[in-house]
Amino acid sequence: MIFEKVQEVLAKELSMDKGEILLESSFEDLGIDSLDLVELVMQLEEEFDITIDEAEGLKTIKEVVDYIAAKVG
Repeated sequence: MIFEKVQEVLAKELSMDKGEILLESSFEDLGIDSLDLVELVMQLEEEFDITIDEAEGLKTIKEVVDYIAAKVG
């Protein structure tokens, strides 16, 4: 469920097909730069009603999903 929401947010923000965004994908694989990351963090914070403090430490979609899962309980 969290992965699917993350996929939707990233697909919308990056104008990508959801199928291109895999759990194993890294930001580098997806061509996400630091500016994209700031936008994505803001969108994910809004979507999940959380604050993401360590965005720089997150490198893969799995790390993002795990981080959000820990935050939302």
